Amino acid sequence: MTGPKWFSQPYPPDGASAAEGIRNQLGRPELDLLTILVRESAQNSWDARLPQSGIPVDYRIDMWTVGPAHSAAWRELFLAGAPGGDKFPLRDTLNRGSIRVLAVSDRGTRGLGGPTRADDAVGPDRDFVSFIRNIGEPRDTALGGGTYGFGKGIFYLLSKPGTVLVHSRCRTANGTYETRLIGCALWQSYVASEGGGRRRYTGRHWWGKVSDHVVEPLVNDEADAAAHRLGLRPFGSRETGTTVLVVDPHVEGREASETADYLCETIVWHLWPKMIEVAGKPAAMRFTVTCDGVRHPVPDPRDTRPLNMFVEAYERMAGPDGSDLECFKPKKHLGRLGLVKRIMPALEPTPASQMVDIEDLVHHVCLMRPAELVVTYHAGPKPPSTNQGYAGVFRADEAMDDVYAKAEPPTHDAWNPHSLDRSESTFVRTTFRRINEALESLLSLTGVTRPGASNVALGAASSMFSGLVGGAWGIGGATAYSKPGSTAAGRRGQPATTVRPTGRPASTDPMSDPVTAPGAHDADPSFPPGTESDRSRAVVRRPRVQYVGDPYYDDRSDSTVLIQEFRLPVPVAQLVRIDLAVTLPGTGGREVDPPLGAGMPELIGWENEAGRSYGSGTQVLLGGDTLWRAVVRPAPDTMTEIGIKVEAVKNP
Repeated sequence: MTGPKWFSQPYPPDGASAAEGIRNQLGRPELDLLTILVRESAQNSWDARLPQSGIPVDYRIDMWTVGPAHSAAWRELFLAGAPGGDKFPLRDTLNRGSIRVLAVSDRGTRGLGGPTRADDAVGPDRDFVSFIRNIGEPRDTALGGGTYGFGKGIFYLLSKPGTVLVHSRCRTANGTYETRLIGCALWQSYVASEGGGRRRYTGRHWWGKVSDHVVEPLVNDEADAAAHRLGLRPFGSRETGTTVLVVDPHVEGREASETADYLCETIVWHLWPKMIEVAGKPAAMRFTVTCDGVRHPVPDPRDTRPLNMFVEAYERMAGPDGSDLECFKPKKHLGRLGLVKRIMPALEPTPASQMVDIEDLVHHVCLMRPAELVVTYHAGPKPPSTNQGYAGVFRADEAMDDVYAKAEPPTHDAWNPHSLDRSESTFVRTTFRRINEALESLLSLTGVTRPGASNVALGAASSMFSGLVGGAWGIGGATAYSKPGSTAAGRRGQPATTVRPTGRPASTDPMSDPVTAPGAHDADPSFPPGTESDRSRAVVRRPRVQYVGDPYYDDRSDSTVLIQEFRLPVPVAQLVRIDLAVTLPGTGGREVDPPLGAGMPELIGWENEAGRSYGSGTQVLLGGDTLWRAVVRPAPDTMTEIGIKVEAVKNP
């Protein structure tokens, strides 16, 4: 019985596609190969989900080095009938030593079913030939993520020798299960000498059982036996799905474990809509990443900054607070939009966030079609303050899905209106215009200051002066932070960008004035340090506040808070209280009493440097070298002024 081997496709008399042309169909995308792999393979898995099952799709990526127990089988099976020369680099990969593979698997999907020959695939069930043999077939999944199937080319681009192994299990037309195993290689066209002549080859190769110049997959027992020899994960008796193994993957110079972490982060940035529970329903997909048998956790988008803001924007879009975007000429409903803004600490960019051009500030709207796969993060205008951020989600209406799908490049990572005819491009251009109009409304401020309010210097928690222009935000332009269900997350505080106003002399009143600049109360500037007057003041040992550094934002549970650190340098017991006020940008007024329906900053509590809380009211604290923190919840759409006042505790 003849075993499996490679078969190279010669050019037929009526022509065929060259391997180079197929490899180039992804164009020159801005995203890296691993990101495209995650996006395209997850999209394929989602489109192949089992109808009416209600079971989440299991999607996983495993990387490993083929061990000694299986490496001999890899070389024995995949060197059989392999073409010679440099036109088939898999030969060198297998002979070089260790064999590295990356497997993308899905379960809870229908697998690659249907006929195995392209000329037999005349009905709707043609997943096998669409993935293995044909190029550029239109999608046959209503509201699916894919369009013309070019995305499968990423598997070949990611493989250094352009080789993949496809292991799938499906249901047949008569209701039985069938396992299939086939190898595919895509490199470059070439000319070979044969029998005294020369013949051209397309550069496409298949591995399996050759029958009448067509390579058929190994099936059932033969496929299971080969998969076992190669060390592949088997299918359960009633399990369907597909595994695509990429041989010797490009990993952009990363170590294996680092690659796994990057894949985890990439999954959450590009697939988070499939990871969240919606309206009490479980997440649509489950995600797993392993490297050499070690599982790497995929982050939860609800606990990952700034994706938690996009999750909140999604929930707003899908709920009553979302808005409908319309095109009026011609009249069409475009989709739904949800927006969220909030105070937030500066972001720490990561490789995956930088890949979507989100650095230290989020001012983006996530675009998606009804399949709810991330298309791209559309950048809107930057807020005037670096301590502000906003996130949005736009989901296209189902009736408009075909229009947005046609506006996408092969990598599905943009909406390009210029690629459409005039009537359809109008809808995409109008979508961006409506989104920008909504963002302009989001960024505007309303509110007035109480008549006769006094002008004061901004406190240590003031925003950048660039945030004081008309219609801009000040610190606090965000969601209501005590709102139930807020998805704020993150733990690391970042310094707020502040402007230090001119300091003023310390008050001679026992109660210190609100801070106007860090260190403003360290000493009276009217007495030079070291003078007799300064020493005589020190003898009095009057309680005072020494502000330490600039205030900064931090995330605490479901709230973003403002923190001012300080010391009480005089080592005596002191009564400490907070003095909070707000200033609205452009008014110069100081508010200590909120207008009707408005919020005011609120002291959450006092903390020492170990994080121990001392309550939220007036407290008796012992002075000395201890570093204290005032933890404040700022009010929305305001700038927060923090004053810390102290007085000596009187003896009874």
